[in-house]
Amino acid sequence: MTGRRRSQWAWALASWANHAYATTVLVAFFPIFLDKYWARGLPGTTSTAYLAAANGVASALVMMAAPWLGALADRRGWKKRLLAAFTALGVCATAALTLVGESGWAWALPLFCLSSIGFFAGYSLIDALLLQVAGRDSVDRVSAFGFAIGYLGGGLIFTLDVLLVLHPHGFGLADKAAAMKVAFLSVALWWAAFTLPLLRYVPEGPRTLEPAGWRELSATIRRLAGDAPVRNFLIAYWIYIDALGTLQQMAADFGAKLGFPGDALIQALLLVQFVSFPAALAFGALAGRIGTRRGLYLGLIVLIGVSLWSYFMENVGQFYRLAVLVALVQGGVQSLSRSYFARLVPAGKAGEYFGFYNFLGKFAAVIGPFVVATAVLLSGNQRLVIVPLAVSFMVGLWLLSRVRLPAAPALER
Repeated sequence: MTGRRRSQWAWALASWANHAYATTVLVAFFPIFLDKYWARGLPGTTSTAYLAAANGVASALVMMAAPWLGALADRRGWKKRLLAAFTALGVCATAALTLVGESGWAWALPLFCLSSIGFFAGYSLIDALLLQVAGRDSVDRVSAFGFAIGYLGGGLIFTLDVLLVLHPHGFGLADKAAAMKVAFLSVALWWAAFTLPLLRYVPEGPRTLEPAGWRELSATIRRLAGDAPVRNFLIAYWIYIDALGTLQQMAADFGAKLGFPGDALIQALLLVQFVSFPAALAFGALAGRIGTRRGLYLGLIVLIGVSLWSYFMENVGQFYRLAVLVALVQGGVQSLSRSYFARLVPAGKAGEYFGFYNFLGKFAAVIGPFVVATAVLLSGNQRLVIVPLAVSFMVGLWLLSRVRLPAAPALER
């Protein structure tokens, strides 16, 4: 295996590692376990609001830190060092969830926030390392491969954890609550182990040794604001990634509040992982044929349809069908957004620019959950979660169509 190929695999394995957290904890088991175990006795709308607020707080903290951390990582050559630190934070907080007992939502939610901070901040640094392992002519393929291998790895560990939860006695565990706690521990170990290849084999990139203070950060903001293609793309990205992130984080809770069985929700989320693996690879290939932006158009149109259909969802069968549709496009939208933006990044500015890219992603993740929490608490209608998502996908698609890139035929289709 060549050095470039080895570094690409090592970079992708970091997604294999932390998708275990995204799948098992962030999207599936934490919302369900919070509703059924840690928040037992609380009204359903209250636990939904607490979950949305916890997601929002974690995202807000990462949002505020991401641009500065990105600049620091570029100037000091600390991308891998910072990634190791945030991975350790996420791993330790995830493992600590196993110590929280029944009705312990007051402990579970802060630990969940810390683990989410480790996950989101680490992902920003992984994104920034993309240009260390891929040339601009291969960035669509490598970005899509990272998301695809992430979904596969997340799906494999999720499969094991689903089996633990569905058949706890077969694994010598007392009940489903004990099985979920073992699942959290397995995620922590998986996350730690498969992040190690990136730390060893992916090159850091040269240090610039420039200042990394707030004055320099302000200069970067002015530079981004004056770069029309970057600015316009980031606004569009902010709008539609808000809707996608909220859809992913709140789907299990939405289904639970509609009365769908927890086992059915877990199985649907498991299906999503294995559909997303080949779908993400397919989107990488599709972008090579029709162009990155047209690939994004396709994914967003499907998500608009899913959002509108979800409002009228009545049964578990419909939940499964909608889950498959989301799985077919979510990895493509994420990976093509990342590779589209990577083409706009100046040399030596990956951490800094991706810091702002993830700043907007986290800002969106702050807005989305709090909009959901407010809508549900004020109306008492769980289905109102869906309305702002459909509107966001539509607006994001329209704004993306307004982006005008400079001519660069070798890089942009």
